[in-house]
Amino acid sequence: MHIVEKPRSLVIGVDEAGRGPLAGPVVSTAVIIKEKIDGVKDSKCLSAVRREALFNLIVNKAIAFGIGVASPKEIDNLNILKATLLSMKRAIESLNLNYFERYGEFIKEARVFVDGNKIIPEVKFHQKAVIGGDRKIYEISAASIIAKVTRDRMMKSFSKKYPVYAFERHKGYATPLHREMIKKYGISEIHRRSFLKKLNEENSLW
Repeated sequence: MHIVEKPRSLVIGVDEAGRGPLAGPVVSTAVIIKEKIDGVKDSKCLSAVRREALFNLIVNKAIAFGIGVASPKEIDNLNILKATLLSMKRAIESLNLNYFERYGEFIKEARVFVDGNKIIPEVKFHQKAVIGGDRKIYEISAASIIAKVTRDRMMKSFSKKYPVYAFERHKGYATPLHREMIKKYGISEIHRRSFLKKLNEENSLW
């Protein structure tokens, strides 16, 4: 087990993956990481192979991290913004538990930096929303990598249950292949009906 020194000042980075796809959950990560790792930056700027390698390093070196998920049904019921913020809240709650397991106490004081322009509702920590934070704040960059790799692995797993959609290739995004598979086979349990309805209304799905 990787042992780290308890930090004096906690900085928590929070980011999400999967706001835009037509299928699958939105996944958020909250992370506390003191040690700088070369190459950590916005996950969108990294190849899948590099993200996987950095994911393993971050997980091993992080003081604590938490993952939160909002399901496609929650996205449809709440809307994507509220579901994303809910997944972020769950990530913070999970991080709190992981930190407690390591140090025997909940995080009392921490600064939370959230990627985007919204803070997380019902979270008592001091928060700051940072537009483009995944390119500016190291902890948010680390969170973006964990969130992206976690969601990609989930979509690869879903591809085994729903092989006709080739989720392992497009991860649920609105690629021509994905659109063609929806047209041919209809929708699955993990498709976001609200997203598909909007695309149909705009005559842009097909």
